[in-house]
Amino acid sequence: MFKKITFTLLVVLLIGMLTSSVFAASKTVSVLGVWTGNEAEAFNKMVAPFEAETGIKVEFTGTRDLPAVLTTQVEAGNPPDVSAIPNPGQMIEFAKENKLVDLSTFMDMDVLRSDYSSTWIDLGTYQGKFCGVFISADLKSLVWYNPKAFAAAGYKVPTTWDEMIALSDKIVADGKTPWAIGLESGAASGWAGTDWIEDIMLRTVKPEVYDLWVKHGISWLDDSVQRAFDLFGQIALNKKYVYGGTNAELTINFGDSPDALFTTPPNAYLHRQATFIKSFILDHFPRLVPGEDFDFFPFPPIDPQYGTPALGAADMFAMFKDTPEARAFMEYIVSPAAQEIWIGELGKLSANKRVNPAVYPDDLTRKAAKILVNASTFRFDGSDLMPSAVGAGS
Repeated sequence: MFKKITFTLLVVLLIGMLTSSVFAASKTVSVLGVWTGNEAEAFNKMVAPFEAETGIKVEFTGTRDLPAVLTTQVEAGNPPDVSAIPNPGQMIEFAKENKLVDLSTFMDMDVLRSDYSSTWIDLGTYQGKFCGVFISADLKSLVWYNPKAFAAAGYKVPTTWDEMIALSDKIVADGKTPWAIGLESGAASGWAGTDWIEDIMLRTVKPEVYDLWVKHGISWLDDSVQRAFDLFGQIALNKKYVYGGTNAELTINFGDSPDALFTTPPNAYLHRQATFIKSFILDHFPRLVPGEDFDFFPFPPIDPQYGTPALGAADMFAMFKDTPEARAFMEYIVSPAAQEIWIGELGKLSANKRVNPAVYPDDLTRKAAKILVNASTFRFDGSDLMPSAVGAGS
């Protein structure tokens, strides 16, 4: 009798252990992203409070080849629960194939609309379904310079396109070179040039025309598009304007390009790039102090009627599998608590209005965040919105 009871208890215990193991194993969420190295460490720091609070294990995989890896997994019918999305254009492609979960089925949209401007909600929406959220952003409409070099040469920050061209001419007249431009980026070479075109478009046409261009509602041969290329060429094709000339533009990596501003004497004085370039500058010149040794001014208006719009890009997430764990994860990453950790670690910007500006690492980043949140006109990077065959994937 004792043996039978002992055997029965053993069976019950084993079943209980197996059941507990299965339950524990189910408390996971698989996440695919682009981050590796220090960025992956920052991501893990962001999700650590989520794991501690919920008991859900975040199984993160980082790859620099995110578009190809994600597409392969989706086509094989084995996507991650949640994934970073390279750009809204690819989100739309997945949404058209009904691969994404409509987040509005469980998220509090009233809170989201309060925390984020309509621009960000619209970017994550396809045919009425809310498919994508943003955890951080980069402001692209910036021109970087060395304040000490400017002061030594007697140069003033321009406030219009014409003033910027006049400054460029003055720098040339002084026997110097105004611009540092680097378009090399491996298989993605050229994207830095597309940002110029997009910024110029936003300053020479109505935002609605920019939107039409992105959606191929107007031709690439349209006068407004041609004018943007011509204005970019006014700088990029002028050998006196660009350090190293066109050959350097095509061969210098985008991350190395701003180095020219910090040589002695400076090889260049101006560099147009997004907020993320700050990390490259500090990697190359660790002793530089943001706001003192390098600063930025907004890419200036061209036609006054269109003002100074903000062009940007962002880290986007979408959900491929509808599980309780994935839902909890998505609700967490849009919260101020999560994003304050993320941007505090990486110096990125947040589009969430409730994020505390004090978490930004310096006044320079806070200045950029203020421009982003308060911009009256904001548009996402055009090449990231276009179909991948034409835009970011071409």
